[in-house]
Amino acid sequence: MRRLAQAPNLAIATLWVHALREEGVEATVQREFLGAVMGQLPPDQCLPEIWIDDETQFERAQQVLHAAQHRPQRNWQCVCGERIEGGFEQCWHCGEMMPQA
Repeated sequence: MRRLAQAPNLAIATLWVHALREEGVEATVQREFLGAVMGQLPPDQCLPEIWIDDETQFERAQQVLHAAQHRPQRNWQCVCGERIEGGFEQCWHCGEMMPQA
């Protein structure tokens, strides 16, 4: 096992592990329950960590994590007139999918 990254919170750590697993990289969240002792231990020792099970997948894991951390942000106009920003690919007003570029 090898540590890949430290996440700012458990929700982000879980999202990152899910993205890694979708790409076939076996990963786990460690220190997921240490949030309860923040204040008793230094904060940097209580943050959740992402660990890779197979060290041969480490480079691939770095690439996948980088892609997950830097998702494209879009700004597009829906056919219904709604302005959609961020990583959304579907209009929240009418449900129309983002037009292909």
